[in-house]
Amino acid sequence: MKTKNQLGKYILPNVFAMMGVSFYILADTFFISATEGTNGITALNLTLPLYGLMFALGAMIGIGSATRYSLCKATGNDSADDYFSNAVFWEIIISLIFVVLGIFCPDTVLRIMGADEEILSIGKSYLQIALCFAPCFMLNYTFTAFVRNDGAPRVAMTATLLSSLFNVIFDYVLMFPLGLGMVGAALATAVSPVVSMLICLTHYLSAKNTVKFHPMLPSPKKLFISCNLGVVAFIGEIASGITTMVFNLILLSLVGNIAVAAYGVIANMALVGTAIFNGVAQGLQPLASEAHGKGDLDSEHKILKQSLLTGLVLSVITVATVWINAGACVSIFNSSHSEAMASIAVPGLKIYFAGFLVASINIIRAGFFSATGHAKESSMIAILRGIIAIVVFAFVLSKLFGVTGVWLAFPVTEMFTLIATCWMGKRDN
Repeated sequence: MKTKNQLGKYILPNVFAMMGVSFYILADTFFISATEGTNGITALNLTLPLYGLMFALGAMIGIGSATRYSLCKATGNDSADDYFSNAVFWEIIISLIFVVLGIFCPDTVLRIMGADEEILSIGKSYLQIALCFAPCFMLNYTFTAFVRNDGAPRVAMTATLLSSLFNVIFDYVLMFPLGLGMVGAALATAVSPVVSMLICLTHYLSAKNTVKFHPMLPSPKKLFISCNLGVVAFIGEIASGITTMVFNLILLSLVGNIAVAAYGVIANMALVGTAIFNGVAQGLQPLASEAHGKGDLDSEHKILKQSLLTGLVLSVITVATVWINAGACVSIFNSSHSEAMASIAVPGLKIYFAGFLVASINIIRAGFFSATGHAKESSMIAILRGIIAIVVFAFVLSKLFGVTGVWLAFPVTEMFTLIATCWMGKRDN
């Protein structure tokens, strides 16, 4: 019972926090749809892979370092304090690459993502602002992950939710009363992680804080061993970016911009589903890491079992809700009332979301393996479902079934990943 109560204390705030992040992306989609129509959604969807890459690097370094910090603390390792400082330094260094791209060649980057001249005119300024704020997006993962692992999951949840609320409010203010359009949407999104980090500072400056920042030379070795445990977080974030980019290219070749707009609705709604199960996976991490560090196998097994049960219940609720309300969900983002877009998006949404019945298991298992120091197992699940299988099935199934095959790629990938990793696990035992 104690483990169950502790798990709820960590999982629920993380699920709400992750959902908050996904909802502000939905708000972006809604407001952009209202001002720019389907072309605006297409432009937004073409920039999502860049967001995915920034988020993925930030998550891998931040969450991986926080996990390593927890494991070191549990075993009494004196180097635990180095991981926060090292994560901050490396995220600043790596994020500067995005800043340079944003300053000097945002139009080239957007063309590479598949934009034509019409989409480029709408999306260039949005992408430029997003890239220039890469340090904020990436550092936010470190700030929230260490707060959560320092025994303050509610502070991390509050930071994420309030920053998301800020984003939604300023999306509206900047896009409508001030008439800034896509620039306003980009600015609201770019400033929101700053709000989150400022809220996290209330913990770092409090007497309860045990995380110490100190000047040090960035350590490639500490970065590497942290990233080993952050691969799941990396793949969890980058997977949506890779999937979006591949799906965009396939849909452009099959139908054109209208199919990309339809997928923009599906992809952004799918972020909510992914956020729910990433929240469970990240929520179990501090307790699973502590149990593993102490050698408490019984608690480890209970944490995994209870987390999987929680994920299964949430997946059934999520999929049922989307299936019942698929038409209404699409219409919210279809401000131009495009019948062509709706005819693609509604069935696509139902097929795609069915995959979360299995994806919930894969995401939680990968998070548990990462939290307990099993980098090989967690990486295998994450890479298979996030990169290899989804790309292969997207191309193969789209050749066989057209646009329907694109939507089928996600549920087929998740089922293949579950079967493959369970089989490999039994073979290794």
